[in-house]
Order: sequence, then C-alpha cells, then structure tokens
Amino acid sequence: MGKESLRQRSIIEPFKIKMVEPLRRHTREEREAVLKEAGYNLFLMRSNQVTFDFLTDSGTTAMSASQWAAMMIADESYAGSDSFFRFRDSVEELTGFRHVIPTHQGRAAERILFTHLVKPGSKVPSNNHFDTTRANIEQLGGEAVDLVIEQGKNPADRHPFKGNIDLAKLDAFCAANQGSIPLGMLTITNNTGGGQPVSLENIRGAAQIYRKYDIPFILDACRFAENSYFIKLREEGHGSRHVRSIAQEIFSLADGCTMSSKKDNLVNIGGFIALKHDRWVDSLRNLLILTEGFPTYGGLAARDLEAMAVGLQEVLDESYLDYRLAVSRYMGEGLNQLGIPTVQPAGGHAVYIDAKAFLPHIPSHEFPGQALAVELFREEGIRSCEIGSVMFGKNINGKFYPAAMELVRLAFPRRVYTQSHFDYIIEGMEQIVRRKNSMKGLKVVYDPPFLRHFTVRFETL
Repeated sequence: MGKESLRQRSIIEPFKIKMVEPLRRHTREEREAVLKEAGYNLFLMRSNQVTFDFLTDSGTTAMSASQWAAMMIADESYAGSDSFFRFRDSVEELTGFRHVIPTHQGRAAERILFTHLVKPGSKVPSNNHFDTTRANIEQLGGEAVDLVIEQGKNPADRHPFKGNIDLAKLDAFCAANQGSIPLGMLTITNNTGGGQPVSLENIRGAAQIYRKYDIPFILDACRFAENSYFIKLREEGHGSRHVRSIAQEIFSLADGCTMSSKKDNLVNIGGFIALKHDRWVDSLRNLLILTEGFPTYGGLAARDLEAMAVGLQEVLDESYLDYRLAVSRYMGEGLNQLGIPTVQPAGGHAVYIDAKAFLPHIPSHEFPGQALAVELFREEGIRSCEIGSVMFGKNINGKFYPAAMELVRLAFPRRVYTQSHFDYIIEGMEQIVRRKNSMKGLKVVYDPPFLRHFTVRFETL
C-alpha cells in the first residue's frame, strides 16, 4: 500500500472567508437545561442552542462564491429548465451514466429506487448500509445485509481500506441467494464503519461478483470524492493519477448510483439517481412525478441544481480534498493524545470515538455512545451523533441485541470551522477524560419504530 505524504508545513484552509455568522456560546447550566428538554437526544435540540455542530456533515456545507453566482442564473421553469441540463451534463461527465433523476435528497433517491426493486423477502448486500438505506429496505420487507471485512469491525485496526466488502462472503451470499437479490450495493466511504474508504481493487472485485450473478451494482456514492482521494493516497499504483480519473473509473464499474448531494456535492439540499441502462428509468421517473416533482427538477429549485452542477466539479479539487482529510486526521490525533480512542485510521468526513473502549463500565444496553454524546454537549456545546446501539441495536422478542460497535461520530461540516475551533475543542476534552469513570448510562423512555435515533427520548440512570 502507498503511504500518505508527509508535509513539513500545516495544511491551511484552501479558501478565504467572505461571510461570517456568530458562534453561539452558552453556560453549562443552560446546556444542562437544553439536554433535559430534548430528552437527552441531540437531534431534538434547536441549532441556536449548539456551539459546535458536528451532528452531521449532510447539508451543512458552506457553499462557494462560484456556487452562489451560479444560483443567480437559474432557470426556474417547471419543465425543461436549462438548469437541469447543466446539472445533468455535470453528472454525466463525472459518472458516465446517461440517465439522471434529481431528487430533493439522498433518502428520496433510496426510497424511489427501493420502492421499484425491493419486495418482501428481498436481500440487499453491501459493505455496510447506513441508517436511511437500511430503513428504506426494511420498511419494504427486505433485508439489508452487511458484509464488511472483519478489520472493519475493529475500531483499533489500522487497515487502510476498512470499508472493503468481504469478497468471499459476497460471492457465497450471491450464490446462495441470487434469486432474492434485486440489487447489490457498496457504500463509499463506509459511513457506518467509521467513514472508512473502499479500495479500487475491492470495488472491481465486487463489480465482478455482481456481474457473475447478473445482479445490478449500485453505489451509495455520497462521499465518492473523499473515497477516491484515499485511493490516490493509500492504494499502490494510483498516486500519480488525478482524483477525477479515479472517481470516473469507480463509476464505470457500477450500473448506477444513489447520491445524497448534501455531502460530496457540496450543497445544502439535493440528491439524484444516475443509471447506466434504461430498464428502470420509466418506472423511477413515474415514482418521482408522484412524490417529488417533474423529472427536470425532482423536488428541487433550479438554483439548487445549478449549485450541484458546480459542486460536483469543485469537490474534485485536490487542494480541497487534502485539507478535508487533514481536518479529520488532526482532530483524531488530538483526541488520541488525550487517551480518547477513535476508529483508526481517521476517516474522511468525521472522527468516530470508540465509546465502548472509552467507557467500558457502561454496558451496551445503557448506550455508552449516547452517554458520551450527551457529555460532549454538556461540557463544550458539541452536538455529535451516536452510531451504536441507539441507531442499530434491536429488541427482538424481549431480547436486546447491541450494535457491533458503540461509536460517537463527530462529522465535520465542509468549509465551516477553522483550526482554532478544533484546538479549543481538544483543550476542553481534557475535562471529559478526567471524569469519564463517573459517567453514567441512559435508559429509553420513548422508542419509535423506524430510525429511532431521530426521535427517541432518554432519561439518565
């Protein structure tokens, strides 16, 4: 494997700041009151109650001057908008996919695609499905099957491509279930497993297996640019390639993709389905018309399509990607130096704290990840996201099945925070380390049936 380059100088933000907004700061007592009011669920807080918002990197991007300028020329015609064709051409140039269906976000793309393909008893393999992908499959009666490599289940393992799918398991699974698999997937980067990349070799292998069993191969591509840059840095033989070339090869291996444009498309709203072949296109567009809008706007304003068209080009700027990966690496190393364990190596869009290792005295059924997320807010006003037994644990016939890992994700909005913000946060983390042994778990007092982490409520133990 290739090695990431070592630099003598700091990696600076590759942009100038032209607009600012106040950073809200509150007392500890005010934050404690907010926690109680929100049922210790950080999704249920108002944004003006938060100082550092690392809940998600989805839709939280600071858009560029070029994107804002493009929005001013938007054609808001209901049908046949020029803005759609500029957006379509940008997607097609990158992916090679001829059929582009805009949606208002990635979750809508998943719902439309799965509504057409997934039936009760269907099985959909991937490395790891993220929360909305899994929920959209399961509510249709299908099964979302995770086949990530074993190293991807161990937060401390430093395998450079922990997002890889286990090719031997995938082959065996497809052989045993071919008639029940309407599509096969791969998530790049692998968000559930710590924002970990998938190697180009592994993507090629998965594509070959799916072709062998005549199973359509669909990428969950919302962080395709970060994944492509990891390949350039870490995978032998790709160091001299431009990241755009790597991304184009990745897409060439698949039959299509779903995209949440709120990540590596660098916009605040939007998504799309893009397909190589036309066999599903009419049905998907009919579903789009029923629930999203006309096929040339798909639930979006034309100005959003313009911003997406520009963002798909900007995200492949290697100076931006160098900075983007450095942010996670810097924060991860800072936490590790304090004795806070994180998923190794650092992912592209976030740092994932290993709450199970950091708080071994809190059992999974008392949600150590959520307990730590609550403490991060209480101490520093940080809003983070639990990715553990709140999000993926299950109660079946009265028995609790915990998630494989108990993580807390600090997902970093693109082009929003500076190094001094991260230094300030790391300094405050020392207080959490000092009192970690006195931290207590939580119990659920309201438990919704789907995507429970969005609306579940807790009490402290």
